[in-house]
Amino acid sequence: MYTPKPINTKDITLPEELLALTEKIAENVHDVWAQGRISEGWIYGETKDPEKKTTPLLVPYDELADSEKDYDRNTALETLKLIVKLGYSIKKAE
Repeated sequence: MYTPKPINTKDITLPEELLALTEKIAENVHDVWAQGRISEGWIYGETKDPEKKTTPLLVPYDELADSEKDYDRNTALETLKLIVKLGYSIKKAE
């Protein structure tokens, strides 16, 4: 049985500039997911139906419910925290 073991990042506090980056990454995560679904033949639909390949999530990020945005935000936030935890730094080019 599979037991997920993500690296613990609870001890990482991101600086303000990286927290601001979280939302942009979250939006991109959604767009990459949506692009993948569309390339697989999925289309927008009121309900998720794997047989018909419809999903209500094929909308722009800003139209998603907050609960859906939170999933993408958490992915972005945990990715940034992992990068820092592993000793890397992120710096915006000037």
